Amino acid sequence: MKQLLTLLLVLAGFSLQAQIKGRITDKSGQGIPFVSVAIENTYNNTTANENGGYEIAVKQPGKYTLVFQSLGYKTKKVALNVTQLPYTENVTLDEDIYELKELVVSNAEDPAYEIIRQAIKHKKENSEKLGRFEADFYSKGIFRVANLPKKLMGMTIEAPEGLDKEGTGVIYLSETVSHITFEQPNKLKERIIASKVSGSDSGFSYNTALGTFYNFYDDYIDFEVKMVSPIAKGAMGYYKFKFEGSTFDEQGHEINKIKVIPKRDKEPVFEGYIYIISGSWAIYAIDLDVKGYRVQMPPLETLNLQQNFSYNESNGLWAKNSQTFDFKAGMFGINFSGKFTHVYSNYTFHDAFEKKTFGHEIVSYEKEANKKDSTYWKTTRPVPLTDEESKDYVKKDSIRIAKNDPVKLDSIAKARNHFAVMDIITGHTWYGTRKDTTARVIKNQFTYNGFDLPSYNTVQGWNVENGFSYSKYGKKFPFSASVTFNYGLAEDRLRVRGSFAPYIKKVGTFYFTGGNSIAQFNPSEPISPLVNMVSTLVFKDNYMKLYDKTFAGVSYSKTLFDRITLTGRVEYSRRKALFNNTDYVLIKNKDDYFSNNPLNPLDETSVPFATHYVTKASIDGSFIWPYDYISRPDGGKIKVSEDIYPSLRFHYEKAVAANKDEYKYDYASVFSMYKTSFSNKGDFGVSVKAGKFFGADGISFADYHHFNGNQTHFTDKGDRLSAFNMLPYYTASTNNSFLEVHAEHDFKGYIMNKIPLLNLLQWNLIVGYHGLMTPDTKPYHEFTVGFDHIGIGAFRVLRVDFVHTQIGNVGSNGVMFGVNL
Repeated sequence: MKQLLTLLLVLAGFSLQAQIKGRITDKSGQGIPFVSVAIENTYNNTTANENGGYEIAVKQPGKYTLVFQSLGYKTKKVALNVTQLPYTENVTLDEDIYELKELVVSNAEDPAYEIIRQAIKHKKENSEKLGRFEADFYSKGIFRVANLPKKLMGMTIEAPEGLDKEGTGVIYLSETVSHITFEQPNKLKERIIASKVSGSDSGFSYNTALGTFYNFYDDYIDFEVKMVSPIAKGAMGYYKFKFEGSTFDEQGHEINKIKVIPKRDKEPVFEGYIYIISGSWAIYAIDLDVKGYRVQMPPLETLNLQQNFSYNESNGLWAKNSQTFDFKAGMFGINFSGKFTHVYSNYTFHDAFEKKTFGHEIVSYEKEANKKDSTYWKTTRPVPLTDEESKDYVKKDSIRIAKNDPVKLDSIAKARNHFAVMDIITGHTWYGTRKDTTARVIKNQFTYNGFDLPSYNTVQGWNVENGFSYSKYGKKFPFSASVTFNYGLAEDRLRVRGSFAPYIKKVGTFYFTGGNSIAQFNPSEPISPLVNMVSTLVFKDNYMKLYDKTFAGVSYSKTLFDRITLTGRVEYSRRKALFNNTDYVLIKNKDDYFSNNPLNPLDETSVPFATHYVTKASIDGSFIWPYDYISRPDGGKIKVSEDIYPSLRFHYEKAVAANKDEYKYDYASVFSMYKTSFSNKGDFGVSVKAGKFFGADGISFADYHHFNGNQTHFTDKGDRLSAFNMLPYYTASTNNSFLEVHAEHDFKGYIMNKIPLLNLLQWNLIVGYHGLMTPDTKPYHEFTVGFDHIGIGAFRVLRVDFVHTQIGNVGSNGVMFGVNL
């Protein structure tokens, strides 16, 4: 009886999801890709695959009229009398001919401009008609790579599984089935019903409707930068238009084909075609290209975006039924390509939604969404798989099954854990595994870090670091631990520090640290070891100032009410001043090195403080504004929205014990940062920090508040909203109060792209201000004008800023170079 019931349920499932299927070709027999297929006057629709194959689900036999729609071909209706399911219907489409109006050959304005003006005039009402709906959504994404080398710049590349000997093949294939609820301008709720990733029986696909909802009725389309829609309010300032003819569909709608031509090549604009319906002036279709250099994504060559809209006589709406975008990219001789196919079906339009319909959870996953079997996908998938995709699923599943074989797993583990000679330099990780219900999972790992590139400073001379770490996973007392060794050759000193972080269920993670380290006076480390090494060895400017720190501490973090994150820390430390131990330099000159005393850099015998001991307790807090997120299947959250309010953090610390009372103090500070975009006119950011010491007249210089200055004229730090360009590292350090302000606007090409010749450079103009006020020094101001995105081809990582500083009546100028990696 059980087997019979199972059989009946399976058969019932097939009857509920039976299909009309076939192949769509042109007159020569070639498959037409991505044709929209719909049952007339319904939102039951699908899209053909790359080879023209299609499948559309129906519940039962009966009479149906299918509508086949594709750019460049005449829309075709086919009436069917389906007597049994599945039912096969192959279709041939005729090439469409767009006829030019007589007005085009006259001296009058190209009719495309009047059509676009009407589309702009009516875009608000056309958009509002589609403003609230529910729909079923299907997404399929595939990524390919070609010519992936085994090594790149001397580093071994671990190739994805399934590639051929030339390093070519599919590296990612996934599908998603979901139900979406949408309200303009940007409210979305998506429930993932099914998710499938090639080569994984438990993976989740993240190619969802989120981030792919491109609405050309909006003025701007977000592709990293704000792209100007061809029917934006100001579109005439960005585009030229050419009428290339019109045609009529079977319902008598006149479809106008408009060529979209950028006025200025380097601006964030599209090129290609937009199809507009006469009378309603609604969008019929989109076929537009995005160039990589126009969206400031140098590796991207071209991305083609197509959208198709279908008409429903019952409500008079043109609704988007399909969307595809495929791209080509390349870097270092490696070529990438990919395609996403999206199908929107079974629309239900609403006049209004209940207030609680939308919340901050944007995407959620149904239970067992990643466990759907092949029967489900075969009967539910609206776009048939191509041969390439079917073979990839079979190949990756075979590899997965083989990898989960115990004998194979042991062999893989043995090979992965094998220690090679070069691992002495580069490091190595050993994995311990255990068998789970479906596969082997990592239960612990031990890592030997290897040696980083040697560094150099005048206290240690040449110095190197190495270390080990261990992590234990699972439910029984998971933890991580590490130990790091640092040795300075000129100082002839080995320092060892370590950490231990156990996770306690229902309590959280404690983080214990201790040992001996060499530390910069500014814990933010404004000068990196690499920049300091170059500055010291080449220019004899040893700006990094260091002291010896022996310490032991513990910290603990907790998030309260999903709104406030608090971190408490208690630390004991012994601080000891250090001296220079070497005067080695690569390029010799007559100048002497500065001393290691930031308070008196010209006196080698002086110290910034006497050896002392202090115990400090601190608490840090940050306020978490409500944000939109994806609910991960494991219960975690992925933030997907930008902050609409300024971030807010506070810090309080107290030196509770010391070997002298003068080292005790209280200190409090607040910090706020805000970033926003001004459509296509660039990104703006501002940060403000203020702090105050109490009872700190005699404290150690190590406990002063130090500012992120720079004297090297070079930075490898991407964040410019917490650092100065030309402020000396320690001249403004304070044990009193301070106010620090940073602001910057990146025009993202908005100005440079409009200037002839200069627009060929593809640089971004950036302006900024940095200010500092303390009671003990005159106000310090920096005004900056610079260029970012400097480089050649796909390599645009350089930035140059021209800086003017002002302290009272004294001004100076300089140049700052930077690298954004």
